[in-house]
Parts: sequence; C-alpha cells; structure tokens
Amino acid sequence: MSFSELDTKFMQTALELAWQGRFSTSPNPRVGCLITYGEQIVGQGFHVCAGKPHAEIHALRQAGNWAKAATAYVTLEPCSHTGRTGPCAQALIDAQIKRVVVAMSDPNPLVKGNGLNMLRKAGIQVDSGLFTQQARELNSGFLSRQERHKPYIRLKIAASLDSKTALSNGLSQWITGEEARNDVQTLRAESCAILTGINTILADDPLLNVRRFSTLRQPLRIILDSHLRLTPEYQVIQDTNSPTLVITTIDDSAKKAIFASYSHVSVLTVPANQRGQINLQELWPILAQRDIGSVLVEAGSILNSALLTANAVDEIIYYQAPKILGATARNAIELAENPQALTEPEWQTVDVKIFGQDCRWLLRHRESAEWLAGKADSES
Repeated sequence: MSFSELDTKFMQTALELAWQGRFSTSPNPRVGCLITYGEQIVGQGFHVCAGKPHAEIHALRQAGNWAKAATAYVTLEPCSHTGRTGPCAQALIDAQIKRVVVAMSDPNPLVKGNGLNMLRKAGIQVDSGLFTQQARELNSGFLSRQERHKPYIRLKIAASLDSKTALSNGLSQWITGEEARNDVQTLRAESCAILTGINTILADDPLLNVRRFSTLRQPLRIILDSHLRLTPEYQVIQDTNSPTLVITTIDDSAKKAIFASYSHVSVLTVPANQRGQINLQELWPILAQRDIGSVLVEAGSILNSALLTANAVDEIIYYQAPKILGATARNAIELAENPQALTEPEWQTVDVKIFGQDCRWLLRHRESAEWLAGKADSES
C-alpha cells in the first residue's frame, strides 16, 4: 500500500496527538485520531485516560457533520468491543466515514483485526501500515503486555563518568543536576510503575513518585522485598497519594498484617528462585496480568545487575554526570567480565540528549529493538 504526502502528514499529526496522553492513558494504549475532509482537518482528539472517550470519539464529536465522507487517521486499530466505552469502529461507521487509515492493528485479543473487518464490511476503505514502527514505539508498554505477557522494562541509572552511583560511604545525592532530575520526573509520569529493591528503600527512603508537575495519576510503586523487611515508617508506606505493591517470597501473615491498615498498600507473595530471591520470570506475567505495561527501574547495583543478568531489561536510560568519584566509589552495575560484548554488542544507541551539564544516553537491547521493529502490520 502506498500512501500520499497528505497521508504521511496527517498520520504524523495523529501520532503527535497520541503522545499527549502519555502520562494518563495506562493501562489503555496511547491513541490519536485525526479526521480530514479533503485537505482540511475537521476533527482531532486523543485518548486521555481509561473509562473516558477514545480518540476517535473526541475527533468525531469535533467533526460533527463534516465526518460524513471524510477520512480518519488513527494510530491504532479502532476497537470493536464494548468495554468501559462503546466500540469506536461502530462509531466511525455510524458517522459515515469514507476511509480509515490505521498505523497498526491492535494485538488485544478482544480486537485483533475485528475492528478493521467491521469497517471493511461496512464498505469503508481501510488502509493500514502507515508509520507502524512509530506507532509501536509509542505503545511499547501496552504491546509488551499483550504480545510478550511481560512489562516493558526501562532501567534508569544516574552515574558519574566512571560509572559510580555513590561514594563508598553511601552518599549519593545530586550526582546529576536539576535538569536531569526533572527529566526523570517525566519518565516516572510516563510509566505504569516504578520498581526498586528493598535495599534502596532501607538506604535512601525514597518517595518514588511524580512531584515536579501535576499529573492525572501517580505510577504504582513496586518494592521487591524477598524477606519482607519493609516497615511502615518508610515514605512509600506513609505517602498515601501513590499506590504501593510489595513483592515478597514469604507468606507470613503476621508480617503482612502490619500493612493491613494502609489501603494504598498491597503485599503479594510470588515464587522464589533457587537462591531464595524473587523469581523474576514468574513475576513479569503477574505484573502484565495486573495491566502493568511499562516499568521504570530505579535501584542499586544489586538489582540492576540481577535484571541485566536475567536479560529482563529492554532499555537503559543512562544519565552521566561530568564527575569522577574514584575507584572505591559504588558501581552502577556489578557484572562478570563479558569478552563477547566486544564483538557482539547487545545494546543499541537510540538517542543522546544533553540536560544542563549531564548527558542522557538512551539504549535499547538488540532483542527488544528487533521485537519492536519486527512485528510489521499484516493488514493492508
């Protein structure tokens, strides 16, 4: 299928609209819709949050009677089922849209081609596959949950030039500057959940929430605590504005009862691996089943290393400050030597940005990059 310059222009706008919902749509996908009549935009919209109208509905309401015989550009296949809202495919049919251009089909089993089939059976021209790669990257968390049955894991590291995260005595505050720290707040707001280990909680007592700007929802805080050492005095328990999920391997009713009075806190027991630690391979499907699509990890070297060893990380977001902390300072990652990495690098540079004096380096694992790029839309 070949697309015109206007198709390209309008779908780019639809993708930009979808991006506006990045802080609030979870667990739903980010979707943008543009309705055009000839070369004129007559309606536009994006999905804001679960339970509210989808992007197509916003755009149709704005277009009104102009939707008849118009073209709709949608970044994800219109839904065909009734959930919290009605089917968008039927709304497009009822509005007498003439043509629908879709970036990609929806892997959700409740949709998965049904929306496109509904449109075609109604006599609407459907052209799919425009900017599929961009549409997939826009919804990496949602797609990972649907296709891989695991969250999309992003590992955030803030370190010095010599890859140190703290002095030997544990002092670690303000390795990076304020601009980089503000960017981390944005990453948190984009994520379904922020994950860390119990050692980070005990050492730093972080809040792990979005504080520097207002957002419609706070991400879930996930604490990996194999032996349930967490106690109520820590901020992740005292702060009631963000939900907290504690993952442990023990089924100790007395310890769990400590958190019973905190309605925003839940404790979940999962299987342990052979070393008595949380079995990550068992954990990921559980999180996906709970509608957690994108996870931002903010942890220390132990958990960072465990996740990398388990090949669980899709992206590394590496903030590097122009500071040298020295040989005895604490490392960001503690892994065994890997000579193979010299000839077969696992990581690909996606983006590099400067925040004040700091550099942010975005890397994607080779297998994750292939997954995002390799699921080409088969509809045409």
